Amino acid sequence: MLETQLLLADGPAAGVAAPPRSPVLILMHGRGADPSDLAPLRRWFPDQVAIVLARAPFEAARWGYGPGWAWYLYDGDDRPEAESFRRSQQELDALVEGMEDVLGAEPGSLFLGGFSQGGTMSLGYALRRPGEIAGVVNFSGFVPNHPDVPVAPVPGGPPVFWGHGTADAAIPFDMAVKGRERLRKAGLELEARDYAMGHGISPDELRDVGRWMAGVLERSEQSG
Repeated sequence: MLETQLLLADGPAAGVAAPPRSPVLILMHGRGADPSDLAPLRRWFPDQVAIVLARAPFEAARWGYGPGWAWYLYDGDDRPEAESFRRSQQELDALVEGMEDVLGAEPGSLFLGGFSQGGTMSLGYALRRPGEIAGVVNFSGFVPNHPDVPVAPVPGGPPVFWGHGTADAAIPFDMAVKGRERLRKAGLELEARDYAMGHGISPDELRDVGRWMAGVLERSEQSG
């Protein structure tokens, strides 16, 4: 199973169980990074959400992506290399199935999110297994063109927050435009936010996503 770190409202929680039925957000880093890259984002999410930072399975250096870790080999445009992407999705499947062991308690609703490759992983999983996900946070990723990711409408698909920089040189903004349209055609509820920045995450974006997640959780509580 993927290596993880649990963050609760008051910080890292090694050896401490999350409260039972806590909403969970699995956050996945970008290529060449590691889980610590996203740890500072903890404070922007609602306190009741348990954050699980997951480490990608591949050493990034094998593909020239830097000293950290990677989720897949990138083939260009919206195409992750098929086998490495499939392997990481399978590892994510196992993490989701073993979430009770990670939290030390029964999990509540499950969110996926991440930056760049981590965002792409989140979108791919949500389209593959839509009924399992309460929502997706995509920071500057793209919708993967992959044989395992369906292109047809997805009944019961989760709500998605998609933030993207209009000056992003790594994953150009036109990929966001194309990917968002694909999600809309699939029937997913989408909150699209654009920011005057490059390939990164801004404080404005984090404020927006915190409000979005609080709203999704509130709706879930009201309907439950």
